[in-house]
Amino acid sequence: MTRPVEPQPSPAPGSDLAIATRGLTKRFGARAAVDGLDLLVPRGSVYGFLGPNGSGKTTTIRMLLGLVRPSAGTSTLLGQPVPQGAQLVLPRVGSLVEGPAFHPYLSGRANLQRLDAADLTADARDSRQRIDAALDRVGLLATAGKRYRAYSLGMRQRLAIAAALLVPRELLVLDEPTNGLDPQGTREVRHLVASLASDGTTVFVSSHLLSEVEQMCTHLGVMSDGRLVAQGSSTEVRGGAAPVARILTEQPTVAARILTELGLVGVEAVPGGVRGTPDGIAPEKIVAALVESGVGVKEFTVSSPSLEDLFVSLTGEGFDVSG
Repeated sequence: MTRPVEPQPSPAPGSDLAIATRGLTKRFGARAAVDGLDLLVPRGSVYGFLGPNGSGKTTTIRMLLGLVRPSAGTSTLLGQPVPQGAQLVLPRVGSLVEGPAFHPYLSGRANLQRLDAADLTADARDSRQRIDAALDRVGLLATAGKRYRAYSLGMRQRLAIAAALLVPRELLVLDEPTNGLDPQGTREVRHLVASLASDGTTVFVSSHLLSEVEQMCTHLGVMSDGRLVAQGSSTEVRGGAAPVARILTEQPTVAARILTELGLVGVEAVPGGVRGTPDGIAPEKIVAALVESGVGVKEFTVSSPSLEDLFVSLTGEGFDVSG
C-alpha cells in the first residue's frame, strides 16, 4: 500500500519549493472542500494534481492564486505568502483556471493584445514582440488572425496558455488543460508542457487523464474528499504500492478461491482470469498451489500496479484513463 502523507514543516522562503501549503483548509458551511492540505511542489517539476470530481482540486488552485481566501492554513508561491504577497508574486505566475474565456469575434492576436494592455506589469513598448513570441510558443502564430470562435478546442486551450506566457513566468498553474480535447489536442498540450518544463518553468497541472499524467509528470499528488492521500515523485508514489499477481486461466472461480485461501489480498476476477496482491507470498508457491488443485495456468505475472490501480486503491473511485 502507498504510505500515507505525513505532516511536514512549512519550508522557509527561498527554499527549493515553488508551492508549499501547511494545513490549507476551505470550508463552505459545515463542509470542508479542502481539509488540512500540505502540498510540496519542487521548483522545476511537473506536478500532477490528481483527484475525482469534487475532490477539492479547483478550490485548492483558487486558494493558491488568491482567488478564494482559505478558512485556515497557509500557502506560499515561489517563497511568497498568499494572499498577503499576491501582488508581488502573481506577476511571476501564469494560470489557466476552469477553461479559457476570450472574446469570440476577436482574433487570437487581438484577444492577447487586450489582455496585455490590461497588465500593469507589462511593457507596452515590446507588446507585439512578446505576443508573437507567445503565439509562436504554442504553435498559433500562423493562425493568430483567425477569429477565436473559429478555433478548435485544442487551439483555444493553447491560446489560454499563450495568454499565461505573455511575460516570463517561473510557475504555470493549469487546471484541467486537456479537458474536452481530442487525442491530437491532448498531445499538443502535453508537448507544450514538456517544452515549458525543459526551460525550467515549474508546471502544476490538475488532470483527469491518467495516461497523460503518467507521460508528462515528474511528481504526483492525489486528492480524495478534500484530503491529500499520496504525494511525492512519481517513482516514490507508485513505488509504495504493492505488486499485483495476475493469472490467466479458464478456471477463474477455482483460482480465486485458492488465491484467497493462500492469503492473497484483494482477489478479484479480471478478463481472462484473476488477480490479487501476494502480500509477501512467493510466486512459486502460488503457481504450485494452483497446479496442484488442477487449475490450468496459461500465464502468471507479478507487476507493479498501474497509475489507475493506484488511484483506485487510494480513493476507492474509478478514473478516466483515456487519452
